[in-house]
Amino acid sequence: MEYSNKDISNSRSYRDVMTENPDAAGGTSGGGQRRELTARLAVPEMDCPSCAQKVNKSLQRVDGITDVTLQPTTGTANVTYDPDRTSEADVVKAIEGAGYEVVGGSDAEGDDEDNQAADGVDIAPPSEVWTSPRAKKTWLGAAFLTVGLLFEFFLAGQNIAIASVLEYPLHIADVLFLGAVAASGIPVVRSGYYSAKNRSLDIDLLMGTAIIAATGIGYFVEAATLAVLFSIAELLEDYAMDRARDSLRELMELSPDEATVLRDGEEVTVPAEEVEVGETVVVRPGDKIPLDGTVIEGESAVDQSPITGESVPVDKAAGDEVYAGSINEEGYLEFEATSAASESTLSQIIEMVQGAQAKKTESEQFVDQFAGYYTPLVVVLAILTAAIPPLVIADPVSVDLAGYGFTFAGDWQAWFIRGLTLLVIACPCAFVISTPVSVVSGITSAAKNGVLIKGGNHLEAMGEVDAIALDKTGTLTKGELAVTDVVALGGTNDETVLQHAAALEQRSEHPIAEAILERAEKDAGDDVPSIEKFESITGKGISADIDGETYYAGKPALFEELGFDLSHAHLRADGGAVAEVAHEQCEREDCADLEDGAISRFENEGKTVVLVGTDTELIGIIAIADEVRPAAERAVARLHELGVAHVVMLTGDNEGTARAIAEQVGVDEYRAELLPDEKVDAVEALQAEYGDVAMVGDGINDAPALATAEVGIAMGAAGTDTAIETADIALMGDDISKLPYLYGLSHTANGVIRQNIWSSLGVKALLALGVPLGLVSVAVAVIVGDMGMSLGVTGNAMRLSRIAPERMDSKTGQETGA
Repeated sequence: MEYSNKDISNSRSYRDVMTENPDAAGGTSGGGQRRELTARLAVPEMDCPSCAQKVNKSLQRVDGITDVTLQPTTGTANVTYDPDRTSEADVVKAIEGAGYEVVGGSDAEGDDEDNQAADGVDIAPPSEVWTSPRAKKTWLGAAFLTVGLLFEFFLAGQNIAIASVLEYPLHIADVLFLGAVAASGIPVVRSGYYSAKNRSLDIDLLMGTAIIAATGIGYFVEAATLAVLFSIAELLEDYAMDRARDSLRELMELSPDEATVLRDGEEVTVPAEEVEVGETVVVRPGDKIPLDGTVIEGESAVDQSPITGESVPVDKAAGDEVYAGSINEEGYLEFEATSAASESTLSQIIEMVQGAQAKKTESEQFVDQFAGYYTPLVVVLAILTAAIPPLVIADPVSVDLAGYGFTFAGDWQAWFIRGLTLLVIACPCAFVISTPVSVVSGITSAAKNGVLIKGGNHLEAMGEVDAIALDKTGTLTKGELAVTDVVALGGTNDETVLQHAAALEQRSEHPIAEAILERAEKDAGDDVPSIEKFESITGKGISADIDGETYYAGKPALFEELGFDLSHAHLRADGGAVAEVAHEQCEREDCADLEDGAISRFENEGKTVVLVGTDTELIGIIAIADEVRPAAERAVARLHELGVAHVVMLTGDNEGTARAIAEQVGVDEYRAELLPDEKVDAVEALQAEYGDVAMVGDGINDAPALATAEVGIAMGAAGTDTAIETADIALMGDDISKLPYLYGLSHTANGVIRQNIWSSLGVKALLALGVPLGLVSVAVAVIVGDMGMSLGVTGNAMRLSRIAPERMDSKTGQETGA
């Protein structure tokens, strides 16, 4: 499948195709290259798989077409063709030859290069369903039918004959019924003609045949009822599909059409597609950000929920990334465009969502195969029902079925009507759309909540997983080291400890040094002592002179080498905000014994311990760790509540750190000190023990494990091309709380798909059983079996759009209820 995300600027995308056999390619030139054009057209009325099948068959008869991508859920057709052998006008003519109007293409004859002004489309425009020509004909037919029924059943005395055809008298009601057939039935018959022309056994052919047959034998009431009710059903289905497409339109409308850029010192408003990488874009309060970029001037809070699903605006300043489609809330921003409009994160999301709908799930494949047998079988049964009973039943036969008595007579007209009713039931319309409409609803709902699902097959697979494997760093934790505890010793305080540690670490580029410097800047201000004689002690720490005295910062082993007995260091009990530690009172009342206390406790919690002091005195302990995401514990608990059998943490970190994090977040199991290939082995072991497995990682470092699992999920993929491309599902923001939402959505989607499939099949089966018994009329078959079930499965699928993730407080990880 190919999608051009130049959006709505051009109806065709140009590309050169290399061919090994130029002669076979047809019309090639220029050293084995040939040009192909892709017409991107809107076909709003192509809203079901059978419609697409009919269009596809018509297109396949056009010489020069090399690729066809039809999407009923978006009402679009992408047709790639060789311009030396055919033209876009021929493509449009072929689609219209299948009975469908084309919107957004070029009708002009001649060379395609002259038609580049035609607008391309990514989704069919909204339809004026209730005021369309088809709707007006339907309402006229309904009026004729209603008045005709009044004369037929309530004003029988005034229902006089006013004409005759072949000596058959036509009463007022008959003429009105024929008017209803003409107004509402001719469009149906016309569509049936195109179906027959393209050898497509679909609802239009079946309904058109039934209307013609009923009219031909003088069953004007049935013919008019069928024509009007089916036309109404079609309008309702068009309306339901248009509402389903709305979620896609909302997604596409997030990206602004224009951008304000600085050129030669002046602000110029240009189409977003014309902004080049590296140009400076201006965004004022309330404006949408038109492209991805990096802030170079200004500060503001930006609502990027359309991209990442974050419920709270994110503060942006110089150096921060911004994404197309997000909204500048309050400040003035200037940013440098880092990608073209067609390559922004939002464009990738739109493209992936559109492509996702084209990938059939296992349920869709089953439905397609089943429908291929179902429709011909029921059509044969309809023919047999109309033809056999009148021939074999000479006298009325009474049958007792489950206590109910039924009489079967050889009335050929009655059996003919029952055959027509079975023709109506033969169309598996609701059955066929039950899965794709659910997939569209689920995938677009997820995209609007910051979760990119790259195919209906992945949506379906995620709902079936039995175990979820989570990477630690960057998934359960923030992936950034931070100071978690400061313990002052002797006569010092926390601020002094941080100031001395920052002084020693300011020349280091180690992540631990960065964490200490960040904490010192926050809590101790800028009053950092100057240092001299800086020295790095390989693998153990650093040293430098502060005010003429040598200070050290490093691992406990460094201070043991300096002669400290760390089993008996002393902590002032009143030395400021100090974490509680298990201790025994020393003989000195102003200190506490740290044996099995702070140092060992921090290490047991998986934290890195940095001691600060001289060669004669310890002044403090600093604990550093990759902090657990506040929402991680709640997310794991929620996964268990939703029914995930096993949640395991996989990490390359050491045993102590892994154990501490695992206990804190509540996973069922952890596996530590794993290399990338060992993570693959761990996933395979989980598959052997539990079944289907989803793996959650960063999309790059965990790529082998992500590929091995049934579903690979990338964390924090916004702005990361590799993560979006490699994972099956991408959580656009660094929000682990979206994982339970994803599983819940997928699990519910699978339930909705099953409900739609089996309910539509069940209703069809019950109606089919009732037809030979005379319990189901043509009207019931249309209202319940076709219109009712189609609306039912669509409405059921739309429930997925109302599923929303829990809102978590970013600091506490608790549900906010917002």
